Amino acid sequence: MSRFAESRVARGFVNSWRSHLLVTLSGNDEGRPAWVGTMEKGDDAGFFGPGSASWAVHGGMATMVAGIRALLMQTLHPGAMAGVHDWSRYREDPLGRLSGTIQWLVTVTFAATEQAEQESGRVGKFHARVAGRYVDARGVEREYSAGDPELLSWVHVVFTDAFLASHRLWGGPIPGGADAYVREWATAGELVGVQGAPRSDAELSAQLKAFSDAGVLMGGDRVAEAVRFIRKPPLRRGMLPFYRIMFAGAVASIPVEYRRMLGLRRSPFPVVWATGAVLGLVRVLLGASSTSEDAARARISRLESAGSVAGSTGA
Repeated sequence: MSRFAESRVARGFVNSWRSHLLVTLSGNDEGRPAWVGTMEKGDDAGFFGPGSASWAVHGGMATMVAGIRALLMQTLHPGAMAGVHDWSRYREDPLGRLSGTIQWLVTVTFAATEQAEQESGRVGKFHARVAGRYVDARGVEREYSAGDPELLSWVHVVFTDAFLASHRLWGGPIPGGADAYVREWATAGELVGVQGAPRSDAELSAQLKAFSDAGVLMGGDRVAEAVRFIRKPPLRRGMLPFYRIMFAGAVASIPVEYRRMLGLRRSPFPVVWATGAVLGLVRVLLGASSTSEDAARARISRLESAGSVAGSTGA
């Protein structure tokens, strides 16, 4: 095969891989779904704005691993797991569920305040019908609902912990440090009903430990089923080797006591380094620019030009 032909094959593979990756993450093969375009609208810088900890953490590639870690950790609360088992369509439409979660995360991070509030309201309405019963770690049957303060707190804590821990391993500096990120993202938690969200790295660690000390976390068949799905999601065959590395990196980042409940072991291979290499490759494929951040900056630039930009509330 000639070098020209080899080059065409390589470009074809890269373009195909990039397109599928963009569809997986955003539901759009250009990486810019319609809702991203609306971020150029609005009358303020949003809850955080340029230079904030949230922009730094959620604009980085480490979010790809953070999402895996957050999903794994969420399964350990039997109430949260019951809600996923009873109500989630992750088996039938896993990528749809993923893109919906990404839409909320990105909108609250980069959009104007009004749009972020509307998106959080959409998520709240979807969760309003989620309710049922589950058996807790002590064998007691309990009722649950998506608005249960304990479940909301658990999901927020493990989400914040996952994104912070992943950024520490594979991201760059955080403006204001870990405390700034936890404090800022408490705002996102409050938008969906979280009460008493942690506002410092120490508070985040304390709240996560409190769930363990209370004995509410557990493994079991449902957890094992969810872990199997997260380990082997229905991705394109060419993406699976890269995903497996990121999955192993996510597992390696989880403290050992939680890995045991999940039935997972840390790989003996240098998966933290390998995950960093994969994220670097993804950065090359997708480009350094974030369509969401670009849209937010276009909005802010428009407002600055008009002399009407309002400062962010979280940074």
